[in-house]
Amino acid sequence: MKKIGIIAKNIPRSHGAVRKLSKWLSARGKKVFLDERTALDLGMAGVASKDLPSLVDMIIVLGGDGTLLSAARLVADSRKSVPIFGVNLGSLGFMAEVSLNELYANLAKALAGKLKAEERMMLTAGIIRRGKKVSEYNVLNDAVISKGAIARMVSLEVSVSDDYLTSIRADGLILATPTGSTAYSLSAGGPIIHPALQCFVVTPICPHTLSNRPIAIPDSAVVRVKLISRSEDSVSLSLDGQVVSPLRLNDIVEVKKAKYRVRLIKHPTKDYYEILRTKLKWGN
Repeated sequence: MKKIGIIAKNIPRSHGAVRKLSKWLSARGKKVFLDERTALDLGMAGVASKDLPSLVDMIIVLGGDGTLLSAARLVADSRKSVPIFGVNLGSLGFMAEVSLNELYANLAKALAGKLKAEERMMLTAGIIRRGKKVSEYNVLNDAVISKGAIARMVSLEVSVSDDYLTSIRADGLILATPTGSTAYSLSAGGPIIHPALQCFVVTPICPHTLSNRPIAIPDSAVVRVKLISRSEDSVSLSLDGQVVSPLRLNDIVEVKKAKYRVRLIKHPTKDYYEILRTKLKWGN
């Protein structure tokens, strides 16, 4: 790995870390590319975020799961399989596994090819309006249909591939990957899905009918959710909790397995179950 990209969250703790990391990489003969937003925060030269994956062999993300989610979508949109090395600067991270004090020892192993990259499933969520697809997004965690500030339920009609599933009235609906099963879906009562499983989860948010429960479906399925609430109910589609698109009456949100998978470089000693125990405080 000769060319390394860096994306960092704009917090004071990351600024010094980026400068130190850039010098450490350069001293080892690596060419460093900062994404434009990271560079702007530091007053340094950078490259356009959309171009970063095509220029590098690996991307280091300094921040938390939110920063890593943005990087994952960036890589998927570029259609280049660049591994991501996540460094957790926050308090709760399921994907950014390496802490800052572990960074350099583990990064040296990653650069030497001694750490494995784990592939994670992504979803593609598109909005179909009057029979035409008007937008499409790749997500690593989830696509969420939810109401706005108005205290009304959303009415949705859900089908799986060509089969009608149900109509629900709820605060919204979450469609989550196994990676995203420990995010919003978990808070809404959804199951924890191991990231190696080939499926995704449909989780209602506060359904009017309590028998509407989360369901895991195979990743070969295509889920279509039709909005049958009136448009003035201010319903939107949220992608990884970071990108929001408004929905209109009779819009269809179509969600399926993405063509591209994100590659996350694994911590050399922490397994998935240890991360669950630590983050969810099991056994304490």
